[in-house]
Parts: sequence; structure tokens; C-alpha cells
Amino acid sequence: MRKITPFLWYNGNVEEAVNYYTSAFRNSKIGMMQKMDPNGKVFTATFELEGQTIMALDGGPLYQFTPAVSLFVNTDTEEYTDHLWRIFSEGGNVLMPYMKYPFSQKFGWVVDKFGLSWQFNFTGSAPKVSPCLMFANEVKGRAEEAINFYSSIFEPSETKLVARYEPGEMGVEGTIKHAAFSLAGLEYKCMDSHIDNPFKFTPAFSFFIDCEDQAEVDDKWARLTDGGGESRCGWIWDKFGVSWQVIPKDLMRLMYSKDKVRSQRVMQAMLKMDKIIVADLQKAYDGE
Repeated sequence: MRKITPFLWYNGNVEEAVNYYTSAFRNSKIGMMQKMDPNGKVFTATFELEGQTIMALDGGPLYQFTPAVSLFVNTDTEEYTDHLWRIFSEGGNVLMPYMKYPFSQKFGWVVDKFGLSWQFNFTGSAPKVSPCLMFANEVKGRAEEAINFYSSIFEPSETKLVARYEPGEMGVEGTIKHAAFSLAGLEYKCMDSHIDNPFKFTPAFSFFIDCEDQAEVDDKWARLTDGGGESRCGWIWDKFGVSWQVIPKDLMRLMYSKDKVRSQRVMQAMLKMDKIIVADLQKAYDGE
């Protein structure tokens, strides 16, 4: 697992969504599907699309996806791009028609039947799936600030491409038309919205940070919540409204123990926490 993993929030249909996505992509696999009880629905899952690991949760109806975060897919052949577009546009909502653009041989933007936003781009290069952040509304024009902020927190980081709006173009001159950067092994794309879009970032699409220990949890928590806020079970949002989960490795080790009594105690302790405290999880595991 990379240090940062895209994390998707669904409402009762995790298994259906994962099967749908993995059946559509040429290079895909399901890693894990876990149920709360043997006869229940899938609660958590992991899967891969073109080498990109994604995590998913049945969190209920509290949060919904918005186009503020989408999955951007570069493809190697026109036929493969056509194939993906046919599948994802069926029952979905097209945001940008699938056609030739000045910036792409063939591109389309669609919200699928589960509400998740996808951008499909025929480039002729090796297929890749990357999260794409759109900075709109109250954070419009702050994409470059966000890149610099995140790059100061995660290592290694690299800004690979920055294309700015030029004089006479639709966007505000100098803001980000398109950018690509990487944080701790995860490649991102981002842009500033050039129109007033009615959506913003929500916890439905978050980023799971796999922390080595309590010191790393404390560091990432403090830096990412500066100007943002915190919630239960390791969830936070930063000053741009992007959601993160700051999770120590020990949580997974203790919570998924084969000793079900102990793992349940860890689960109950975790549900009462905002920032995850490893020492308190261990105490719950030990029955102290």
C-alpha cells in the first residue's frame, strides 16, 4: 500500500460498485471485501484499477460524491477509452461530452450511476488512474497554494506539470488550468474552476494516510488540520475542505486481530476517538 490511498464512501452499494468498476477496467482486481456479519452487506473493500489501489466503505447516506474530486483516467488506445466511456456514461450524467478537444485527442467527463465523477482522456500512454481535485467556490484560485501546502507535508513530493490560464482564456489569468503532482507515491491532478460551480469537497472522497506510528499521526494531524477541522475516528479536513484519514498501522493490526473479543474492544475504543491514540487502542486490546 502506498502512503496515501483514495477512499470512497458509498451508501449500501459498495460490493456492486467495486464489481462494476473492476469488470470495466482491463487491468483490475478485487483485494478484499469484508462484511460486518456473514449475512450482511459488504462494509469495506479494497480494489485496484490500472495499478491504483482504492479503498471503499459503506458509510450510509451522510455524505455524497461531488465533481470536486474525480478519478482521472489516461488511456493507451482509443478503443479502450471508447469502451470505458460507454460503460460509465450508461445511467450516468455527462458533464463534458466525449469528443476531441484542443487539449486532447478524445476526452469526456461523466458522473457514474453511483455518483462518482470520472474523466477519461485518450493519450496513447500507459493507462493510469489518478485523483483530480477541482478548486471551486470559496477555494477557487487556490490550487497552487494547495499543491505547495501538501508538498510541504508529504515526502517525497514533486510538481510535474503546471499549466496556467493565459490572457484571453476563460479562467483567471495565472491560476491553474491543469497541474500534475505527486505526494508520497500517489499522483494527483488538479485545476482551478473557471466558472462558479455549485459543488465543493466532501468526506465522500477522502485520502487515507497510512502512518507508521503515533509520532507520524500527531504530525500529519496537526499540519493538515491547521485552518481545517477534525472529526471522529481519524477523519479530518484541511483548510481547503479536502478530507483525510490519519490512521496508524497499529489500528489495522489490532482491529483485525483473530481474537474477535479483543478486536471488538479496539473497535469500540476507536469509535470514541477523534485523533487515533495507539496507546489507548493497545490498552483496549489488552483489556485494561
